[in-house]
Amino acid sequence: MPLTLSLREQPTVPLEAEALSPDRLAGLRRAEVEALPVWHGNRRAQLADFFTVSGDGDEEVRVEGNLRSVKFIGAGMTAGRLTVTGDAGMHTGAEMRGGELVVEGDIGDFAGTGMRGGRLVVRGSAGHQLGGALPGERAGMRGGEILVQGDAGDQVGAGLRRGLIAVAGRVGHAAGLRMLAGTIVTLGPLGAVPGAGMRRGTIVAMSEVTLLPTFTFACSYRPPFLRLYLRHLRGLGLSLADEQVEGRYARWSGDGLELRRGEILIFEAGG
Repeated sequence: MPLTLSLREQPTVPLEAEALSPDRLAGLRRAEVEALPVWHGNRRAQLADFFTVSGDGDEEVRVEGNLRSVKFIGAGMTAGRLTVTGDAGMHTGAEMRGGELVVEGDIGDFAGTGMRGGRLVVRGSAGHQLGGALPGERAGMRGGEILVQGDAGDQVGAGLRRGLIAVAGRVGHAAGLRMLAGTIVTLGPLGAVPGAGMRRGTIVAMSEVTLLPTFTFACSYRPPFLRLYLRHLRGLGLSLADEQVEGRYARWSGDGLELRRGEILIFEAGG
């Protein structure tokens, strides 16, 4: 039986719980898990003040309950599997290095910021700055994979350096803002000014996009690398048709205010 933490008492203010990570919990006895520190606002507390602990401390951890007010779940995890059966709060999966974090509900803002490895899977929707840069910083996600089955907010992949972000639903404004490398795949409607300030990297759009005038049309083709990416995403559960995997894409180069080495690939239906 995996180690299971069930939320018993809803926090009255945001609860910072960086201890909720498989590699930090592995091998601990139940009493040791219960004694791990959390921050309830500016007050130091213990996990046992909010969670009921059951099971053993192997590499699989389950966290149950409405965790919208719980921040930093899975932050910094390097290995193992963590499953959240409800919603999760801000900074979920921040600074991940490895392992797999699955959230069966929605997640808050700044999920996956500073991520360098591992995989974050969201069955619901995500907030703003998914895999993006924190305020005052330019660098966002540096590696790993993020897969969202629902929608995502503004500035997805802002400052992206490496890694793959895929969103099945609607994506907000300024996706790929100032991105330097990496790939963003969007299946639903894509908001305004995608790729603003991008220097390199790839944004893939399956629907019509209103581009900045600083992007120029380059060609229409079937990108071999994209076929591999999309097959991989389909294997992870993303709904992709054969014509999207094998189809033609219009390539637009930009941002012209930067190096113009980035690209936005727009699917050409029937192409």
